[in-house]
Amino acid sequence: MKLKNGIIFLLIASLITLIIYRILSNKNQDEKSNQKAIAPKVLSTVNGIVLKPKKFANELTLSGSIDANEQIELRSEVSGVVQGIYFEEGSYVTKGKQLVKVNDIELRAQLAQARTRQSLASENERRAKLLLQKEAISQEEYDMASAEFESAKSQTQLIQAQIAKTSIVAPFSGKIGLRSISPGTYVTPTTLIAKLVNNTQVKITFSIPEKYASLIKSNSSLTFTTAGSKEIFTAKIYALEPAVEQATRTLQIRAIADNKDGKLLPGTFANIMLPLEELNDAILIPTESIIPIQNGKKVFITENGKAKEVIIETANRTEKEILVTSGLKVGDTLITSGIMAIKAGAPVNLKLIQN
Repeated sequence: MKLKNGIIFLLIASLITLIIYRILSNKNQDEKSNQKAIAPKVLSTVNGIVLKPKKFANELTLSGSIDANEQIELRSEVSGVVQGIYFEEGSYVTKGKQLVKVNDIELRAQLAQARTRQSLASENERRAKLLLQKEAISQEEYDMASAEFESAKSQTQLIQAQIAKTSIVAPFSGKIGLRSISPGTYVTPTTLIAKLVNNTQVKITFSIPEKYASLIKSNSSLTFTTAGSKEIFTAKIYALEPAVEQATRTLQIRAIADNKDGKLLPGTFANIMLPLEELNDAILIPTESIIPIQNGKKVFITENGKAKEVIIETANRTEKEILVTSGLKVGDTLITSGIMAIKAGAPVNLKLIQN
């Protein structure tokens, strides 16, 4: 009996000891947690600048194409054998100069035949008119004679027009290229004879994003360069498309430039600098302070000692800075370093640097 009571006493004592141990352990853990909660947070040290207004010459850098002022492919409107070529390859020709003659012997024979028919029809019409005045024939008979005369006259004019098409003349003054035919070649309307180009002036064609469309005016000037040359050329805008291209959301523009010395070759690319407007109160920020996101761009500013996330919209950029069009204002303190490790609302230790 005494042994049994002793075992029960030991079990009760062990249980009480275990309970006391658990209570003391929980108390120690609570104290450690409270100490951690009370411990001060480590502030992130970042650099920042106070935004100030700046002068900024807003300018678009674009790519465009250079085209000749006028350019065509010379082709014959009628089929036939080339009788004569009256130009030198690479030479300058004036408007109206005959360049190529297609053999027209058959057409001239048809013209002689048509003139004979026209003369006969004219005489028949004259006689019918006299007979009608004497009431020797009916009005219907006279009308038939008159119609035959008009038809013969029209046939003569048609053949004369076809003969005129056998002479290929320059529609404008310009430089003619390499010819693709020789005397005796049988040409058709699909045969390329040569190219004629007027490049005393050149056209520069380019497109701008739709958001700048309202800033572009006719007669505005621009500058451009070409590949392999540092020379800066000037051009003047003379035409704009009346509507924005829906597929690309861009507006096509055309400018014209003098090219009397022939330095600008049609078909080449142009690097265009298009001035938009000069801003006196522009907000420019360092490019490294911007974080790209899915729907645009964001930056961090400081407000009451904490980081604040701001969504911004931007426009043109320079080598080191970018123009902000919305989201920031003068006087904001922009964080420029450590931006990838900052979270919105986190306290920061700001170090201002000279802007």
